[in-house]
Amino acid sequence: MVEQALSGVRVVEYGQMVAAPYAAKLLADLGAEVIKVEPLGGDLARTRGPFPHGSTDLNASGLFLYLNTNKRGLTLNLSTERGRALFSALVARADILLHNVPPAEMAALGMDYEALAAVNPRLVMTSITPFGLAGPHSHYAATDLVLWNAGGIGYLNGGGPGSEQWPPLKAFGQQAEFQGGVTAAVATLGALLAAARDGRGQHVVISIQEALAAMLELTFSYWPYMGVVASRLGIKPIQPLDFMECRDGWIFLCCIEEHQWRGFVELMGNPDWASLELFDNRLSRAQNWDALKLLLQDWVKAHSVDELYRAAQQRRIPFAPVSTMGDLLHSEHLKARGFFASLAHPGGAAVTIPGAPYQFSRTPWTLAAPAPRLGEHSADILTQHLGLSPAGLAELRSERVI
Repeated sequence: MVEQALSGVRVVEYGQMVAAPYAAKLLADLGAEVIKVEPLGGDLARTRGPFPHGSTDLNASGLFLYLNTNKRGLTLNLSTERGRALFSALVARADILLHNVPPAEMAALGMDYEALAAVNPRLVMTSITPFGLAGPHSHYAATDLVLWNAGGIGYLNGGGPGSEQWPPLKAFGQQAEFQGGVTAAVATLGALLAAARDGRGQHVVISIQEALAAMLELTFSYWPYMGVVASRLGIKPIQPLDFMECRDGWIFLCCIEEHQWRGFVELMGNPDWASLELFDNRLSRAQNWDALKLLLQDWVKAHSVDELYRAAQQRRIPFAPVSTMGDLLHSEHLKARGFFASLAHPGGAAVTIPGAPYQFSRTPWTLAAPAPRLGEHSADILTQHLGLSPAGLAELRSERVI
């Protein structure tokens, strides 16, 4: 069997919803052994849909199945002393502990880095938090919506030209948490390399607010460079640069260079109105965009996204089809790359999930196991890793520790 990039790396995850589970999934998909520890009621993601046929099933949440592939699952009641002792024993033999317990609850659940590092000096402990563990907001709890706006992305995300006075928009789903998870995975691997070099682990603290603010591109340079506050796209100084509706979907038009505009006019059959002085250059086209947009929209609406995209591509005009989720699933390019994976889950139908957004030439990404059912591997993990007996397991169950 070909070894994966992170074969031999041991990870304990105590995650809820997206951020920590996604960070751990990224490591698990690269071969790390990940033990997912859940409270007795399970990760909250188990209660989020979609569910097969709309019926809630803690073992079939589409969100949970995607986020927890290649992991083994253990339930553990960390509100009990015995639960915390078992957790500490698992962490003592791990390379990495990943969690997103709210800061105010960390100590009570045993997420004390100093104590854990005392028994495992090589431990890398990554705490994914809304705002970090220092600063005036460090004790705040936050939803994904709060983080999306706290990170500044809500302010930049609007509805396009003419919508600059509209309220900010949030993208679908838990995108702030996904970004926090990616940042946590990268930072954790950096700390793991440092531990391999120095023989000492460390505490990595992720602020999701900062993870989002860190990818706001050049927005912070606008003010010192130009005296401009970057904001969502409103009225643009040059046009065409806008979304338009085709007969079967949406496409983004980009004709900001003169040769691109001339190519588009040619594609439209050189209509008379295109030679009007109103539309003489990209600045005047922007100044008269209300009128030009109506003329373009009539023509664009008569075409399909694909035929318009391909015709523009032949003329080197950078139009961009707006992909729907169905477009992605049926994309010949993504099929050729084997991006989507089909995953059979015990007791359920196979589900299609995104695969790896990268390819390795020697140590492959692998989808080896479905997400664990609630408590599926509790007995195996506690007997194999901590040497508990059947009688000991029964006692833990009777005391509601596992």
